[in-house]
Amino acid sequence: MIYAVIGGAGAMGKISVTDLTHTAKKEDQIWVADYDLLKAKKICSELNDPRLKAVQIDVKNKASCVQALKGAKILINCTQYQFNLEVMDIALLLGAHYVDLGGLFHVTRKQLEWNGKFKNAGLTAIVGVGAAPGITNLLSRLCADQMEKVYEIHTRVGSHDQTKYKNLPALPVAYSLKTILEEFSFDPAVFTKGKFTFVKPMSGDHPHDFPKPVGRQKPMYTIHSEVATLPLSFKEKGVQEVSFKIAFDPMFVDRVRFLRDLGMASHRPVEVPSFQGPDADKPNAFTWSTPIDIVNKVAMAQPAGTQVGKLKQYEVVRSVVKGIQKGKKVTFIADCHTAGIPEWGLGLDSDTGCPPVVAAQMLAEKKVTISGVLAPEIALDPKEFFNRLKKRKMKVILTKKTGWSFKV
Repeated sequence: MIYAVIGGAGAMGKISVTDLTHTAKKEDQIWVADYDLLKAKKICSELNDPRLKAVQIDVKNKASCVQALKGAKILINCTQYQFNLEVMDIALLLGAHYVDLGGLFHVTRKQLEWNGKFKNAGLTAIVGVGAAPGITNLLSRLCADQMEKVYEIHTRVGSHDQTKYKNLPALPVAYSLKTILEEFSFDPAVFTKGKFTFVKPMSGDHPHDFPKPVGRQKPMYTIHSEVATLPLSFKEKGVQEVSFKIAFDPMFVDRVRFLRDLGMASHRPVEVPSFQGPDADKPNAFTWSTPIDIVNKVAMAQPAGTQVGKLKQYEVVRSVVKGIQKGKKVTFIADCHTAGIPEWGLGLDSDTGCPPVVAAQMLAEKKVTISGVLAPEIALDPKEFFNRLKKRKMKVILTKKTGWSFKV
């Protein structure tokens, strides 16, 4: 099997590549496919696995991508979600299966429209298999499978980091700041009373009690792909309410909100002067760029802080599902606990970068038999999925409560 990790030199891509070096078969190949060939080569050198190969690609140039990726059987797309459709098209041209990390609701809905294309090609595209979306969707499926009727599905994410660092950057960012700014800026989708609607960004930040050691957090609405697929997947069971909320560190929230309110989340191009040499005092040319791309470039170029002592991170990804079991009102709460995989050099983001590898390996082993463009809760067996996550130090705890009074 040849796995190609698209955007393999990025933050999430590197996690997926690292996972594959530990879990792929000896005869498999792992291609680190990225626009930045030097970074891809560096990752291959650091991981020092003979199955790794650095490949330079530009997803905007489909013909060259198809040539460079010829032979790849599964594409794991870890690029910015705006490139999802381009990478899906490349997968179709290659005759390869496809997995990604999510489409921030609107792109996910466009991806679902490609179901016929993948079905006709006999290929499978699983959209949104990270932590959220991904683990959240399959936790919801795990709960929903216990019930005859499902009326509410609420996903919540909370974490904390008590690790000590030195030289911590002004704005530590685990994944793309561009995506985070969009999550803080776009109107979040919710499914309520059987219909899709939108609410104010960062609203609904009410206290929610996560299991220890995360504890009480104030998750807020942000735009996410769970809400794009769960209402469709469980329509036959009668679902009427679906929501997503995530909690961030309060200081981080304040700093990102400041950037957003300053206008740095704007996608409207502005003229930016360019200077010739560091000592030039007058611009010799102008170029156009967007504030969100400029601030993302700057933020993602920050040197990472240095960890002091042991990694002390913890995250809980939660699904709360309310419905009917054997004629009685019940609530199931499914929690996925993650503290990183220190022996692989991975922190909390392992719960985002590892799940697409699990999905890809289930595809490779023909554990997925449906073709088309599928949400993870439709494509993947949750018990099989979580058994594989367990080997990556992620633990799922399922709790049942009578009635529907559990607060979300």
